[in-house]
Amino acid sequence: MKRFIVSLLVLGSMLFAGNMQQQSVNKTDKTMQKQMDKKGKKHKKMFQSVSRKKATILQSGKAKMFCPECGMTLHMFYKTNHAATINGKVKQFCSLHCLVEAGLNNDRELKNIQVVDVKSLKFIPVSKATYVVGSSKKGTMSMKSKYAFANKKDAKEFAKKFGGKVVDFKKAYKIANNAFLKESKMIAQKQAKMAKKGEMMYNKMCKKTNLKFSSTAEAKAYLKSSEICGNIKGKKLQAIGIYLGRR
Repeated sequence: MKRFIVSLLVLGSMLFAGNMQQQSVNKTDKTMQKQMDKKGKKHKKMFQSVSRKKATILQSGKAKMFCPECGMTLHMFYKTNHAATINGKVKQFCSLHCLVEAGLNNDRELKNIQVVDVKSLKFIPVSKATYVVGSSKKGTMSMKSKYAFANKKDAKEFAKKFGGKVVDFKKAYKIANNAFLKESKMIAQKQAKMAKKGEMMYNKMCKKTNLKFSSTAEAKAYLKSSEICGNIKGKKLQAIGIYLGRR
């Protein structure tokens, strides 16, 4: 009888321990899933972004993958890309803001201006584009987003879904031009902070170079080709590029 009672107690202990272990495993699985979900949300792809393969790059040169004004990686902000011929050369910009800056820096000698159609991801002449200004989708280099469409119907549907005002290129350019100084100050402050972070990262993780660079784009192109900081990308590449471009 005693042996029977002891056996029951042992069996009960084993079942209790197994149940506790299973609950612990389930709790761990849930915790890991939450962490994965948070990580997925954190690295959620931006609306402006497309894969490098889907992006059409119209400009040439070693720094062709980067905006010549701010150094942003073009395919990461592709849906707001603009392009123009300046002094006989095609330049491609991450945003309408940077196109305005290029115009101001070159006495407004912008020719053959084009913009990416959000729907087809192809470049179209701005004269045929319809813009949606101020939608809920995040803007590029601007507090007020500006997305272009080849088909006015697509623009209206986009505005109906995400808000914003439907306008032509001239109106969108004027809005960007009027906000340029205010937005430039905001961008300059952010870039100054990034440059400081870039300097710290450069001193910590990169082989040193005495080369001088005329722009962030040029510096980033060198960082990618030389790999003096390893295979860096994203914010690290931008921060170190800004620092080297200003140094």
